[in-house]
Amino acid sequence: METTTANFINEQEISNILSKYSKPETLQVREVLDKAREMKGLSLQEVAVLTGITDPLQLHELFETANHIKDTIYGKRLVIFAPLYISNLCANECTYCAFRAKNKDIIRRVLTQKEISIETEALIEQGHKRVLLVGGEAYPRQGFQYVLDSIKTIYDTKTEKGDIRRINVNVAPLDIDEFKLLKDAKIGTYQIFQETYHHETYSKVHLEGKKRDYNWRAMALHRAMEAGIDDVGIGVLFGLFDYRFEMLAMMQHIFELEKVFGVGPHTISVPRLEPATGSDIASHPPFAVADLEFRKIVAILRLAVPYTGIIMSTRETAQMRRDTFALGVSQISAGSRTNPGGYDDEIDADVSSQFSLGDHRPLDEVIRDVAGMGYVPSFCTGCYRLGRTGQDFMDLAKPGAIKAHCGPNALSSFMEYLNHYASSETRKIGIQLIEDTIHQMNGLPKERARKLVNRVNEGKKDVFC
Repeated sequence: METTTANFINEQEISNILSKYSKPETLQVREVLDKAREMKGLSLQEVAVLTGITDPLQLHELFETANHIKDTIYGKRLVIFAPLYISNLCANECTYCAFRAKNKDIIRRVLTQKEISIETEALIEQGHKRVLLVGGEAYPRQGFQYVLDSIKTIYDTKTEKGDIRRINVNVAPLDIDEFKLLKDAKIGTYQIFQETYHHETYSKVHLEGKKRDYNWRAMALHRAMEAGIDDVGIGVLFGLFDYRFEMLAMMQHIFELEKVFGVGPHTISVPRLEPATGSDIASHPPFAVADLEFRKIVAILRLAVPYTGIIMSTRETAQMRRDTFALGVSQISAGSRTNPGGYDDEIDADVSSQFSLGDHRPLDEVIRDVAGMGYVPSFCTGCYRLGRTGQDFMDLAKPGAIKAHCGPNALSSFMEYLNHYASSETRKIGIQLIEDTIHQMNGLPKERARKLVNRVNEGKKDVFC
């Protein structure tokens, strides 16, 4: 790929659109919501119309539409994962992040492969099957090989209760050859955030290091997809600049990926700025996003890119996470720690975290809460391992065929969690949810679900279709 400049981010176009639709008429809002129900996505102008909603009745209709689309595509399913931080070394000076290179207020740590294995064992013992490998944007003396070695260590670590079945990765932007090595390591999704698409703001908050290069970061997903990684994750850090601008810029990025590669991102993350050690801007966001605005962001994204997963991290409180399940969130982290060595007592727990958490609950408590709300926690990784990724996934998702796999797989993976990891209270709630969910299913999905759950109850593990 020859292009090295992210010329698809057109700030003037965004400014013009936002100015035109800052106060949308009732008819405009209704037309956009009606179109959204067709689940074919929205244009920049249509997204702008929805960002301009302030009327409580229109907000209610927006949220109802998002709930309808979420249930139609994903049903009552929530994918569960945990981040695994392997290092907090960083060569960048990002003013909002505790890991920034010149921050003397934190303790640095690079986990050894033995320590990574210990952390992995701790996650497995909790019941996790999917992890997001995260590292600061600097490597120890092994260089990028450290990341590849860490992936292998996680996959190779096994306990009597099981293993990690899929690793997604959030590390510094790579060149194409390095991305090819990442693909060969059998990762799931490669995830990276632009943080802010606004050029002036980007320069103000990224003072030193390679991350200061806007274009190198913005083109990272192009290089990843050119290298053969067809599942990529995108996102911005809300609070650095006007959220309306960021949403439209992110849509421009999505449209560019769809134009060049035929498929957009597999996931979108929606982190808000949270307090971080040694960062004033993190505690005082220049464009703070209020809770109602945050709910709007989630709902609008569900309408704009209906078949893309939306990730909600433990940055947010338990209540905010609950509120956004119905608005479009389809993946959540649970029982998270954002410091290297945070999951096991054998490793120094004083190592500093990247940011403050809003939800400190252990995995079992989150699972019990989610199941009590009628959502099925899914630990499934079947699509990755059967090659249902990228365009192949979207070809099944858009006509609704993917639900015939994801619904049954979610139930079987949840049953496995209940049998081997759950507390008695969580198990009771979960088993009832599984029975109620199967009862409501029809045809082939119902037949598959009953068969897979029965196999799990017979002692089988890792069953999926």
